[in-house]
Amino acid sequence: MAYRNSFFSSIPAVTKNLLIINVLMWVATIVMLKQGVDLTTWLGLHFWQASEFNAVQMATYMFMHDTNGITHLFFNMFSLWMFGVTLERVLGPKRFLFFYFACGLGAALAQELIWQLTWEGEFVSIMSMQYGLMPDEVRQLITAGKMDTFLGQYFNMHVTIGASGAVFGILLAFGMIFPNMRMYIIPFPFPIKAKYMVIGYGLIELFFGLSGSMDNVAHFAHLGGMLFAFIIIYYWKKKGAIGNNGFY
Repeated sequence: MAYRNSFFSSIPAVTKNLLIINVLMWVATIVMLKQGVDLTTWLGLHFWQASEFNAVQMATYMFMHDTNGITHLFFNMFSLWMFGVTLERVLGPKRFLFFYFACGLGAALAQELIWQLTWEGEFVSIMSMQYGLMPDEVRQLITAGKMDTFLGQYFNMHVTIGASGAVFGILLAFGMIFPNMRMYIIPFPFPIKAKYMVIGYGLIELFFGLSGSMDNVAHFAHLGGMLFAFIIIYYWKKKGAIGNNGFY
C-alpha cells in the first residue's frame, strides 16, 4: 500500500488528473453503451459538415478511447505518464495543461483539414463503385443537391477519438527539451537519442498518412499535434521561457 501511495503521489497533479479523467471516460463509455447510449457519437470529433458535429468535440474527443479493447487507452496513457511527468515538471502545471490542450486542438484542426481536403474524392469513389456512375455524374448530383442524404450519412460516419494528438505533442516537446537523452525503444536493443525517436515517429506517421496504410488511425492528427508542439516549444525557447536541458 505504501508503494502504491508513493507511486501515485510522485505523479504531478495535471498529469495525474489527465490519466484519471481518461480512464473514467473510457469506463463511462463502456457502461453507457450497455444502456444504449453511445458517448462517442456525442463527444467524438466529427467532420465539421456533419450534422452530429459540435464545437465542444474539439476538446472532448481527446478523452475518448476505443472500447473494443484496452490497447488504445493503455498506450496513450502509458506515453502520457512516461513523458508527461517530466514535461510537467519542466513547464509547470499551468503551462503544461495549456500545452496539452493546444496540441490536442492542433490535432483536431489537422484532422478537420484532412477531411475537408479528401471527402469529395472519397465520396465520389464510393458512389461511383456502388451505383455504377461516372465520377463526373456523381459530382453533378452533389452540386444539384441530390446526394444530400448520402452525404449526411457519409459525414456522420467519420469520427476521431483519443489522446494521441496531445500525446504526440508531448513526445515532440520531450525530444526538443531533452534531445540527447538516451532511451530504449522496443524492439531496438540499444539506446536511441530522444531527438531521433521523435523524428522517427514523425516520419512513420507521415508515411502511413500519405500511403493510406492503417487508415483507421488518424495519422495526420498525430502530425498536427506534433506541429503545434513544435511551434509552441520553439516560441517558448526563443522567449527564454524554457531552456535546453539536453542530456548527453
